[in-house]
Amino acid sequence: MTVATPIPVDDAELAEIHYGADGLVAAIIQQDGTGKVLQLGWMNEESVRLTFDTGRIWFWSRSRQELWCKGETSGNRMYLREAHLDCDGDALLFVVEQEGRGACHTGQLSCFFRSFGAAAE
Repeated sequence: MTVATPIPVDDAELAEIHYGADGLVAAIIQQDGTGKVLQLGWMNEESVRLTFDTGRIWFWSRSRQELWCKGETSGNRMYLREAHLDCDGDALLFVVEQEGRGACHTGQLSCFFRSFGAAAE
């Protein structure tokens, strides 16, 4: 059984995150061990705090205008292992242990399974 691992952060660290005018920040999700990019999602301040507090990945759904915990419906859960902030403070990188079939709602491991050009052949 996979275990959630909260990451303790303080208010000063969280204050380094620069949210856009819409109150959101991009969150890149990367698979632990392989470095494969699994997903890009959007987080508001509440979903960022929930992610650190619970050790699970939480997003803000722009289409549904609600918080959601990755995998609660599908069973394809993500467990936090590391968290990073980019140099500008406007993008997050979360390293996760992926449970289930994968990150993508299509059943693929990664949401980035489609390619352009020669790589698509």
